Amino acid sequence: MTARPAHPPPAPTKAPPQPRTSTFRSLARLYPYAKPALPRIALGMVAALLAGLVALAIPQVLLRLVDGPLADNDPNQIWPAVFIVLGLGVLEAIMIALRRWFVLTPGTHIEARMRNSLYSRLQDLPVTFHDRWPSGQLLSRAVSDLNLIRRWVSFGLVLIVVNFLTIVIGVVILVSMSWILGVIFVVCSVPLWVYGFVFEEKYSVIARRSQDQAGDLATAVEESVHGIRVLKAFGRGSFALKNFSSQAESLRGTEIAKARAIAGIWLWLLLVPDVAFALGLVAGVWLTSQGQLSVGELLAFFATATVLRFPVESIGFLLSMTFDARTATDRFFDVMDSPNSITDPDEPRQIDAPQGRLAFENVHFRYADSPERFPDLLDGIDLVLEPGETMALVGLTGSGKSTLTALTTRLYDVTGGRVTLDGVDIRDLGREDLRRHLAMAFEDATLFSASVRENVLLGRSEFDEPSEAADAALEAALTIAQASFVHDLPEGVDTLVGEEGMSLSGGQRQRVALARAVAAKPAVLILDDPLSALDVNTESLVETALREVLVSTTALIVAHRPSTVMLADRVALLEDGRITAVGTHSELLRTSPHYTFVISSLEDEERRENTRVEETL
Repeated sequence: MTARPAHPPPAPTKAPPQPRTSTFRSLARLYPYAKPALPRIALGMVAALLAGLVALAIPQVLLRLVDGPLADNDPNQIWPAVFIVLGLGVLEAIMIALRRWFVLTPGTHIEARMRNSLYSRLQDLPVTFHDRWPSGQLLSRAVSDLNLIRRWVSFGLVLIVVNFLTIVIGVVILVSMSWILGVIFVVCSVPLWVYGFVFEEKYSVIARRSQDQAGDLATAVEESVHGIRVLKAFGRGSFALKNFSSQAESLRGTEIAKARAIAGIWLWLLLVPDVAFALGLVAGVWLTSQGQLSVGELLAFFATATVLRFPVESIGFLLSMTFDARTATDRFFDVMDSPNSITDPDEPRQIDAPQGRLAFENVHFRYADSPERFPDLLDGIDLVLEPGETMALVGLTGSGKSTLTALTTRLYDVTGGRVTLDGVDIRDLGREDLRRHLAMAFEDATLFSASVRENVLLGRSEFDEPSEAADAALEAALTIAQASFVHDLPEGVDTLVGEEGMSLSGGQRQRVALARAVAAKPAVLILDDPLSALDVNTESLVETALREVLVSTTALIVAHRPSTVMLADRVALLEDGRITAVGTHSELLRTSPHYTFVISSLEDEERRENTRVEETL
């Protein structure tokens, strides 16, 4: 059974647009994650700045060399100057190496902290968030976006600060050597700064579109991989390829637009310095011929300008890297800023020894994005499960049975009324505490890419480490779920079941998932049709074993087979969002025509399924 309404709202492929902030304010939000790394990043900047200053000092040595020993034709003074230049070059290389050593490790720590925070946030956000966000978008944020941020912090941020300071210091040196030539270079740089602002507006939009499209493409790949059996069974591989190619082509077009934007700023970054060099050379030769500038000063001037060429030309890729990092930061905080409507109370209550009395009191529920014209999916549910009682929940497809069970563990929160456990509103309990008292087994049995042991004992935190108690609980749960087949797997209970447990059959996955719920030993057990993929004989064995567990455990079972109804002490009939009848199976057959109709539908479906099984034998 699906837990979605008959007319669910469409899921967006990306986050809703947020108010645009400046690049500085967006990147400043990284401060809490970068704070522990700032000392080493600052040391990296100092090392890089020293390397730049050393590079700017070399032309000054050349000035003294040309106007001194070379002009005086004194070879004895040439070698000291040569060794000074060599020493400065070695010192520059050492500073560059230090810069890399200082910043590379902190960048990885920042990335790790952000990735852990993102994963923790994803675990904390409600199911409604995950219903609407494509997994590929989340994956691209956790991997490619954080990788962009790491590279910017370790490389882009350091070089932006250092190169800007180097340019400023270099311009001061140029103006001090010749104010005329210095002004020429400063005036020629104005178009670069003007185009830089234009580039930000243009590139930021394209960068965001590119990263969103990359997330959509990752979603398409993931869906195709997970749905490969369906695509192959229906021969729709070419259809999936066509859709994927269309998305890939859109991303390619966006990447080309990015490349054109970068090429545009590179045109200015390469053209403007060349024009400045040409004008400066003409003016410098004229000033030298007029005796206003010595040959050594002219050489030192252009040597200094050459040193500044890389910082100037680096503006292009540093700007593009910065805007990519800004977009990645915005996308990261799209998730981190997502509201969480299901939280722990400020002062949570505790139930130390739960009895297992579960009550629904005038419960209403509707999905947040459901149109107003649609009625509540659950419209005033009143139902009480006494401690140790097994209640079967039946109803037609789409009546809201799975949604009702999801409310018990706060996968969703009620929009009206309340759900109580032993008289305590479950919203007054901490979520972890609540979920220790309740356990669920779903029709869609999801297993993790881990061993059978780890999957079954997932709900028992005290069994994180192997022990005799853990082994006993494991074996008991596997026996009840008729999942002893796991001992025949290559490595027994330590066999890895693969991604989503796809190495097992549907019935095997359901039995392992049922064992997981049983192993948790909850006060209340919620079973959302966890036996749908089992054959009749295996189901009968599971039901017989479950009776022993249900003697002391409160259970709410969504039933899709008449045989499952037989497990229950009482049956609740869900109709049009309300519980319209509660009683034993025989009582409801006598008093409720709608219940008779529902059971007849279940029996017809069960007969058809049994016929299919017999035909395959």
